Amino acid sequence: MAPGDLVQLYRFADGRLVLAQVPAAQAAFVALDANDGAILALEGGFDFYLSKFNRVTQARRQPGSNIKPFIYSAALEKGFTAASVINDAPVTFIDRADETIWRPKNDSGKFKGPTRLRQALRLSTNLVSVRLLEAIGLNYAIDYLERFGLPRSQLPRVRSLALGTASLTPLEIARGYAVFANGGYLVSPYFIDHIEDRHGNWLAMSEPKIVCRGCESIEKNSPNRLANDWEVCPKYPVDPAQWAPQTVDPRNVYIMRSMLRDVIRRGTAWRQLNRTHSPLLTRKDVGGKTGTTNDARDAWFSGFTGNIVATAWVGFDDASRSLGNNEYGGKAALPIWQQFMETVTKHLPEQDIPLPDGIVSVRIDPKTGKLAPSHQQDAIFEIFRKEHVPTEYANDQLEAPLETPRKDENTTNGTDIF
Repeated sequence: MAPGDLVQLYRFADGRLVLAQVPAAQAAFVALDANDGAILALEGGFDFYLSKFNRVTQARRQPGSNIKPFIYSAALEKGFTAASVINDAPVTFIDRADETIWRPKNDSGKFKGPTRLRQALRLSTNLVSVRLLEAIGLNYAIDYLERFGLPRSQLPRVRSLALGTASLTPLEIARGYAVFANGGYLVSPYFIDHIEDRHGNWLAMSEPKIVCRGCESIEKNSPNRLANDWEVCPKYPVDPAQWAPQTVDPRNVYIMRSMLRDVIRRGTAWRQLNRTHSPLLTRKDVGGKTGTTNDARDAWFSGFTGNIVATAWVGFDDASRSLGNNEYGGKAALPIWQQFMETVTKHLPEQDIPLPDGIVSVRIDPKTGKLAPSHQQDAIFEIFRKEHVPTEYANDQLEAPLETPRKDENTTNGTDIF
């Protein structure tokens, strides 16, 4: 939209205004209970009677930077840390077979040089993601992304996967983010809780696998007693057959949640939330990530607050159409997610995951990511898995030369997805 455009609205008796015209663009939204996969809310498009196409479950779109947290999680499992430094600088890939060239770039067209992973995710730096995927390997990354329930058949074996050239539905992405929300467990979304007849008799009920932390000890002591909401989902009795599988190390998830919280407080989501004075900025159990594809054809935001995880998507059904200049995920999709989360969490207490064993906080040099000397005044704290704590102290300089063009058989087209 632009100044001078005409918009038709309908005014209710109480003064509320709603859009009265049919928009050309579409949107989709889905929210899940991260503890068992129950679908709490689903909107598949503007109007079901105008289009029965469910964009939450049927629309396969490129997620753009919405995929980056999964790539970063894979890197953490490979030994990278939130303090690892990757060079944000130009790089060129040449395909040996057909002589095609791919030069990924950042949306801003600028480069920051050596950048810590925490900073890179917060700012959604494309070239760091590309180099990160290059370092851990495509095969490993695709294998790892399956831990989040992302279908392997929709994950192309190309370097641009680092920038979101997969083909995923909003429901699949929300399921993946649920792993970050619940501490590392893969749940399966479901629509129907139970079916009953007109007399209230239950005819059938869903039996989802649920997140169950410390279930073994709870079961031995008292299967009906809960220490807190994070230990076991209270809907069902403790039954090992109903436990959701833990697919990601809880220490990995703890660090990723911290990095995704930075996206909210200081990164690509901050401008919208700060401008609207969102109460979400003050919560400690919030995290998320924006996503935008080439020419703003798709705008995304996925994130969690406590046990609730949600994904919002905005775009045209015709995937070749652009939403327009500056219609990024943080501007087009985030407000949808924000309005829902502010409403449903208004009276909910914070529910951050407990600190897992094996996580430590260490003073580091913000430029190099190495240990900071005791006298360093600009040192910052970073969290690590114990076995990944840096062993070297920071030097005065960090040298990271630009990379030269390389040849490889893995080919991509020249996409600039951010």
